[in-house]
Amino acid sequence: MSSASPPPSCRVLVVEDEPSIAENIEYSLRTEGFEVAVAGTGEEALERFAEIAPAFLILDVGLPGMSGFDVCREIRHRSAVPILFLTAREGEIDRVVGLELGADDYVVKPFSPRELTARVRAILRRSAGTATSSTSAPADAGSAGLRVGKLAVDPERRRASWDGVTLNLSRYEFGLAEVFAAHPGRVYTRDQLMDLVWDEPEASLDRTVDAHIKSLRAKLREAGAPDDLIVTHRGVGYSWKETG
Repeated sequence: MSSASPPPSCRVLVVEDEPSIAENIEYSLRTEGFEVAVAGTGEEALERFAEIAPAFLILDVGLPGMSGFDVCREIRHRSAVPILFLTAREGEIDRVVGLELGADDYVVKPFSPRELTARVRAILRRSAGTATSSTSAPADAGSAGLRVGKLAVDPERRRASWDGVTLNLSRYEFGLAEVFAAHPGRVYTRDQLMDLVWDEPEASLDRTVDAHIKSLRAKLREAGAPDDLIVTHRGVGYSWKETG
């Protein structure tokens, strides 16, 4: 391996305890020009993450000991790096739990390494700049962006803040915040939100939107925002409270 440090945007950390699966993913990613690091346990993943600061994380749910969900939970305390979950289970509950924790995508085994690599590229294109948002300065009042009440959203820099406190948002959480900030008070159906925010809305579920709304509310609450900013319109969808 070259001693030169690769561009941060090309670093991917693959966390998978099955060597054959990890090798296939690594080969596919390296073929496409990515720098790849591999970890076989959750504990090792956290160590490698701190060492190399990857731009993307591919994370197996069923790791021995510390699960992929636990790893995701720990990483989300410090970073908004895009995360794609791998799992051998197809249950909706697993998918929803992963999304609520802040994952950006979810792939069920067996899968095509080529398709996986394509998803990584698509997510990185959409989330450019998001991976470092936890250490970036919040959008200020003078920057070009959106502001509603104490919420500031800067689409160009992919930053969002509440009352000056940076919001460490995942790609889809940021997309929802951007939509709400642009049109406070407007009621969006789940289908409309999926069309506006998701890459492949036809492949998403209503619960996917609900999961990300829940996580966005939690992050706003952690920043000191009131609980009722995102209004639920039962049987319809969601809106941003106009006076928020």
